[in-house]
Parts: sequence; structure tokens; C-alpha cells
Amino acid sequence: MNGAESLVRTLVAGNVNVCFANPGTSEMHFVAALDRVDGMRCVLGLFEGIVTGAADGYYRMTGTPASTLLHLGPGLANGLANLHNAKKANSGIVNIVGQHAVYHIEYNAPLTSDIEGLARPMSAWVKTSPDAKSVARDGAEAINQARRGKIATLILPADTAWNEADGIAQVPADKQQAGYAADAVEQAAKILRTGAPTLLLMTGGALTDKGLALAAQIAGKTGCKVMGQTYNPKMARGRGRYSIDRIPYVIESALPILKDFKHIILVEANDPVAFFAYPNKPSMLKPDGCDVHRMTAGGDNSVAALEALAGAVGAKASDAKPQTLVELNKPTGALTHASIAQAIAIAIPENAIVVDESVTTGRGFFPPTAAAAPHDWLQNMGGSIGFSTPVSTGAAIGCPDRKVICMVGDGSAMYTLQSLWTQAREKLDVVTIVFANRIYQILRGEFDGVGAGQPGTRAMDMLTLDRPNLDWVALAKGMGVEAVSVATVDDFNKALSDAIKTKGPRVIEVVMTA
Repeated sequence: MNGAESLVRTLVAGNVNVCFANPGTSEMHFVAALDRVDGMRCVLGLFEGIVTGAADGYYRMTGTPASTLLHLGPGLANGLANLHNAKKANSGIVNIVGQHAVYHIEYNAPLTSDIEGLARPMSAWVKTSPDAKSVARDGAEAINQARRGKIATLILPADTAWNEADGIAQVPADKQQAGYAADAVEQAAKILRTGAPTLLLMTGGALTDKGLALAAQIAGKTGCKVMGQTYNPKMARGRGRYSIDRIPYVIESALPILKDFKHIILVEANDPVAFFAYPNKPSMLKPDGCDVHRMTAGGDNSVAALEALAGAVGAKASDAKPQTLVELNKPTGALTHASIAQAIAIAIPENAIVVDESVTTGRGFFPPTAAAAPHDWLQNMGGSIGFSTPVSTGAAIGCPDRKVICMVGDGSAMYTLQSLWTQAREKLDVVTIVFANRIYQILRGEFDGVGAGQPGTRAMDMLTLDRPNLDWVALAKGMGVEAVSVATVDDFNKALSDAIKTKGPRVIEVVMTA
């Protein structure tokens, strides 16, 4: 067998059995190997940002890495934005990036570039296989790294793919069991026992059903506040689950919420900081004199740590206080942020996956959706837009028995529109709700937030998405996806109901006038 086949067989043996791909000439032997090896599902993306974003969504929902197949440096570069988001979410991915044959690189052909240099900022592990006999072994190590929630990039020169290899390689058994620092838990318990105003700030693996239930017990026993980061990789939400608020994106909203805390205990979370720098506004959102303590970091067993913390403070199930949820009523009339939130909360089916890139429209979605049927909520950890439609694609492939609801603004959706084609080809059960603001609404707010003054004609032309308006029904149908446009909440209710009841991809354009 050649190097490419040895790599594909190693991936399958290592339980990496999905490959999101956008190949080129240098990867053709890998593509040919996919024909010869059973067990690998191959999913074509028409842009590399779809490929890398889908791998992110797949890992978030399965905990198992997928592979990508990218064409040389420019192909990798096209996928870097969503690799950035995946890195911030601690998503494990095995990137396979083609390279010119080793002997061809010195001739500086048009597609020659420093692939390792491009890969390093978004990868925890980077390796160029030097020969065909090294490929399987290098692939096994890439899998080993990705299993730990890291991005591993293996660069595959064309001749290492077509030359003769030795065979498959075994992936090292990961003998490390995720743990936590007992002294950090005891320090957190000591702080909570003082009764000082304390925030338990959580993200990552802590935001499971069980982790949230433990946090509810701890809060009920000690009086601490529990919150999530502004953005989180995955959060268990809905009826029967402990509902927590997130730190608001807007500085003026976040500061009053955090101002009285004397301690912040971090459970995988980072220090609360502003998303951007603004003139005459703080970068750090915690108040002066507030001490920050890390209890767990990414990769730790945060649920076990929360269990130990509950035991240390004497918290039990009966300490969790009941929560009053927003009453859900089927909205009617005009489309407003509030009526849209109610409509979505009512429509979410049990065990759904909600991928949220709704940005400005969706800032008020959390309170009503806490009363929705139980579901998982995924957000953009890295802030690079064009995240939600690829992540929804990967989530749907990882969890084919669950409905995926993607919420996205029209500006963000245009970055990775080609996701819809992949969803149609793969018959994925994804409902994409596009909020047609016809403006980069987030940037209009940021223009004010940074104190840039009143935008003139040229500035507004950089912010608006009109002349012409984007036609999302036509765009979706051009990708093979059924679509409908709605301008009232009554029509939105019906479109949502129809899309939820029907298997397969659907797009709903929500025309925003306010």
C-alpha cells in the first residue's frame, strides 16, 4: 500500500471515520485511497471554511475528532478562520494538508508556501511527513493529539502519499484520565464558606446537565452566583436544567452585574474581559479588588471537580432552589426581537442542537429559551464570523438523529453560504434561520461603541447590505435547499413548525424591519 492508503487506514483504525474535504491535485492519492478503504465517510465542502467549521461542530457534539483534507497552503489559509474558532472551543481536529512532492518544493511553483508557518498559530501540533514510511506513524500521533481536544495538522507531501509504505500504525492508548487539582477545589470551598460575594464562572465541560445541576446545589447552599462566559462551546439548556445567565457582551451591561463580587472562581472559564478595546472603557470587567481563582482548566474533569466542591461545602440535591422560567406564549403580529425569541423557544424540539450566531438579534434569546424543551446550545468561541452554518453541518453529521437549528445574521451567513449545498447533498436535518437585517448590525453598534461619531454616507456603505438586497430564498434554492421568507411572526411560527416537522435542510429568511 502507498502512504496515502496507510494514512486512511490508520485514521479509520483510530476511530477517525469522517473526512470533511476540499481536495486538489496534491491530494489525489489520498482521494483514491478513500475509494479503497471502507469505514470513512467523505463529505465535500465547497470552501475550506466549511470543512474546518464542520469538523469543529462534529467534535463538539461527539467528542471524537474528524479529519479534514485541505489543498496546500492556500487551502489551509482559507480554512484558518474557523480553525481559530475551533481552537478557542478546544475542539480536536486532524487536518491533512497536501504539499508538493518533496523534490518539487525547491522550484517555487505557484502554490508553494510555508504551510507549517500557516498552520502553527491555529494548531497545537504540526508535522510534515518526510517519507511514505513515516506517514502512518505521524497520522497516529495526530489522532492522539486531537483526541485531547487539540488541532493537529499533518502535512502530506505528494510523493509521501504515492510512494510505498509499511502499513497502518496503532494510535497510542491515551492512559491519562482527565482529573482536577484537589487543592484548587479546597481553595474554592474555603472561599465559598466565607460567604463573601462570589461568582462561579463556568464554561466547557462544566456546562453539561450534571455539571449545571451540581452548580445549582452549590449556589443554593452557599449563595454564590453562577454564570457562563459570554460565549460557550456547548451548554445544556431547557426545561429541567439549571438555567444560568451569561456575562453580557456589552461592557455597560456587564459592569453592573459584576461590580459587587469579591471573588470569581473559574471553572474552565477565562477572566471576564471585554471583547474589544474601547476608548475610556475598561478591558477587564471584574471590579477592582476582586480576586480571581482558577479551579479547573480546559481538559480537566470539571464535573468531578464540581462534585468534589459540592461535597466540600456540604451541598446536596435538596439545596438547589427552584427557578421561575419565562412563560411561553405563541406570539402574533410584528417581528420583534422579543416575539422572535418566543417563537423559537416554543419551536425547539426535544434534544435539538441550537447553533447560535444570531449576534445582535439573539442577545435576548436566552431567558425564553430556558423554558424550551431540553436542548444543547453552541456558540462562536473565537468571534470569526461564518461559524454557524458549517458547525451546524458537522453537528448534523455527528448526531443524525437530532434536529439542528442554526440561527445566523445575513452578513455572517454570506461568509459560508456553501454550507447549504453540503447540507442538501448529505440530506442533513438542519433548519437555518437567517435574520435579514440588511446591515452588519453588530458593526453599526460597534461604530457607536468605539466613539467613532456619526457615520456618513461612505461609512454606512461599509456597514449596510443593500443595493441590492440579498435574496435568501433564491440563494438557498440555488444551493438545493427549500426556503421561505417571512415578514410577520405568524408566518414565522408556521415556517418554523413546518421546518421542524420535515426532515432535511430548510432555510427561513426573517426579514427584520426594526
